[in-house]
Amino acid sequence: MKEHFSDELATGATPTTNILIVDDVPQNLVAMEALLQSETMHILKAASGAEALELLLVHDVALALLDVQMPEMDGFTLAELMRGSQRTCNVPIIFLTASPNDPTRSFKGYESGAVDFLYKPIDPHVIQSKVNVFIELHRNRVLLRARNEMLERSLTLNETMIAVLTHDLRSPLTVIMLGADSLRSHVKDGPLARTVAAMEASIMRMGRMIGQLLDFSRIRSDILHLEWREGDLGTIAGNAVSEAQQAHPDRVIELTTHGALQGCFDTDRLGQVFSNLIGNALQHGAVDAPVEVTVDGSEAEQLRIVVRNAGQVPDALLPRIFEPFKGAGSRSEGLGLGLYIVDQFARAHGGEASARNIDGHAEFEVRIRRRGPATPVAGG
Repeated sequence: MKEHFSDELATGATPTTNILIVDDVPQNLVAMEALLQSETMHILKAASGAEALELLLVHDVALALLDVQMPEMDGFTLAELMRGSQRTCNVPIIFLTASPNDPTRSFKGYESGAVDFLYKPIDPHVIQSKVNVFIELHRNRVLLRARNEMLERSLTLNETMIAVLTHDLRSPLTVIMLGADSLRSHVKDGPLARTVAAMEASIMRMGRMIGQLLDFSRIRSDILHLEWREGDLGTIAGNAVSEAQQAHPDRVIELTTHGALQGCFDTDRLGQVFSNLIGNALQHGAVDAPVEVTVDGSEAEQLRIVVRNAGQVPDALLPRIFEPFKGAGSRSEGLGLGLYIVDQFARAHGGEASARNIDGHAEFEVRIRRRGPATPVAGG
């Protein structure tokens, strides 16, 4: 039924929907079928609760109309069995009864899972109106499910393409980098030397972008693996600050450490956390104010990283600052993945990342467990 419904959606045709009618009186089944039958509706008829359960095992049903008074298995018992099955627990149920309106009986019906009660003799306009409402709801749910499945397939395909492309781009980028190194060895100074320097800067930036895309695809595909080893967070911070200072000799980057900074973590991933946070501060912070990097190991179970720069994160951006691609196309020189990767690496180390504005400064904080391993990061 699901495949048939999907095919009809794809062709633009109005899909056929199943309605189950259960009544031990054959004349009632015939009358209800004649009343509800249409080109877009398929009526399933059952003369007993057992027969109804057999039909429900085979067909996807949008609505069940159950007679309350039936021998062997009454409508209430059938409804309870439907509610206990994963396949039929969400099927709407309307009870049909010839008994007078009895509050106790109605309470039992709603307790069994009914969405409505109709009393015989049934008004044709009322039953048709109610059935049409549930048919429309069912079709909308199926359509939404089909669209979600299509979207998930598209996202999976896009992420696979990103992973393949970024992996394959590394080889030609390496060749370009080797060519730039060769040119530099033959050029001392002058305009050509400046051109080579610009080439090398662009190559390094492209390399970082490719690395971010690879990390993004690994995170989204749940294949990010951490290499746990003993290390010193202060040493990692010092290396990251030194690299950033060499790339930005005109900026001031201050590093402060407190407490014991030894632990068990993925040193390469945390090095990337520092690089991304410092790079973000250099890019968005005031150029005439220092970038402050603090590494705090005063707590026994946690290590804390804080990077501050002069300036403010827009209030509207703060709640989604760690979302992927949120900075692409603005002031960002990259893809808008740096802070997303920081957040995901923090989570992979059993911690979290946060951002706030304090006294004219943007402050980013990362807390991680001192010793791993942590729960593997889940794709966003």
